[in-house]
Amino acid sequence: MSDITPCNRCGACCAAYRVSFYWAEAAPELGDAVPLELTEKVSPTLLAMQGTWDKTPRCIALRGEVGAQTACSIYPSRPSTCRELQYSWQHGQPNERCDQARAAWNLPPLSSLSVWGQSKNSSP
Repeated sequence: MSDITPCNRCGACCAAYRVSFYWAEAAPELGDAVPLELTEKVSPTLLAMQGTWDKTPRCIALRGEVGAQTACSIYPSRPSTCRELQYSWQHGQPNERCDQARAAWNLPPLSSLSVWGQSKNSSP
């Protein structure tokens, strides 16, 4: 899958939710690890990306302007939480978490037309 997604124009999830994950994802000896210096301890077994636990969350790795043009500065090493969150219509159906994050930034929900350039039910 291409790294060019609606997320590159959005970033709302990165500035709406706490991004927590198992501490071992930041263990460099395990390979492509989340940079430990960009995390904060949540519990003995969980870390979170810095900034995502704030009252007004914004991940330290998020670059750019939410809703305009964004990028993740650690994209190849992003946590599993980020890898697992799917944008609306990524697999043919809406995602409530994506829609909620966009709404928090006064952005409209994604549609199949905005994602794929055609309605879900139209012919190719």
